[in-house]
Amino acid sequence: MNLQRRPAFEYFKKCRELLEIVEGQYDRINLAADWFAETILAGRMVHLFGAGHSRILVEEMWPRYGSFPGFNPIVELSMTFHNPVVGPNGQRQAMFIENVSGLAERILRNFVLSPRDSALVISSGGCNTVPIEMAMGFKVRGVKVVALITAKHAAASVSKHPSGKKLADYADLILDTGAPIGDAMVKIDHLETPVAPGSTVGGCLLVNAIKAEVAHRLTAAGKPPKVLTAASVVGAEKSAALFEAAYDEHAYRLSKLYEGFRDSGA
Repeated sequence: MNLQRRPAFEYFKKCRELLEIVEGQYDRINLAADWFAETILAGRMVHLFGAGHSRILVEEMWPRYGSFPGFNPIVELSMTFHNPVVGPNGQRQAMFIENVSGLAERILRNFVLSPRDSALVISSGGCNTVPIEMAMGFKVRGVKVVALITAKHAAASVSKHPSGKKLADYADLILDTGAPIGDAMVKIDHLETPVAPGSTVGGCLLVNAIKAEVAHRLTAAGKPPKVLTAASVVGAEKSAALFEAAYDEHAYRLSKLYEGFRDSGA
C-alpha cells in the first residue's frame, strides 16, 4: 500500500484541515481572549464546563503545564468518569445523567456568579441537556458564554433538551472544532463506519490559542500570569514556587465565588 494512503497519514491530513479551520476563526479567538482576560483582570474567574469527553478540553485549559490561574474547571464525575465503561459508574449512566434537566441549575447553585465572569461551555454536538442548561444558567446571570462545538455535527444532531434548543442558541460566541459529522475522520476499507475522532484535536488547538492570547493580554496589562512551568525549564525551586503561587491564587479567586452566601435556615 502507498504509504500516503495508510490510515495514519489520512488522519494527519484531516488534522491539517482542522488546523486551517481553526486558524480561520482568529477573530473569534481574539474576542474570546478579550472577554476572558477582562474577567481575570477583574479578579474573577472564567468558568469551564464540559460533560463526557469534553472534560478533556476543560483539563487542557487548567491546570496543566503552560497554563495559569483564572479559570474555574467545573467537572462532574457522574458525567465524566468513563473508565469502568459498564457496571457501577459506567458509560450508560453518564450518558443518561447528561440529559437530566435541572442538574445544571443545581451545579450553578454552588457559586455566586457575577456579570464580570465569563464562561466556556464545551459540547461537540451541543445537543445534550446539561451543557445547554449550563449555558442558559450563565446567561440568566449575565455571564458571557463562549460555546465550543463541532458545527457540522451539531447542525446534523437533534437537541435532547425539552425546548428543542441547542447550546449554540445560548452562546454569545461560537467556536468550531472543525471535525466532521460523527467526529470520526478516517474511513477504513471493508469497515462500515469511520474511526479516529477529530474534535479533541480541533478543541485543543482552540483552547490553547485562547490561552496564549489571554496570557499576552494579562502581561501587556502589567499582570503577568503565574504559569505552571516544569523544573526542566526553570529549575526545581522556581517551578515549585510557581506551582504554589498559582494554586494559592486559584484558591483565592475561587473563594470569591462563595462570598455572599448566608445561612438560609431550615
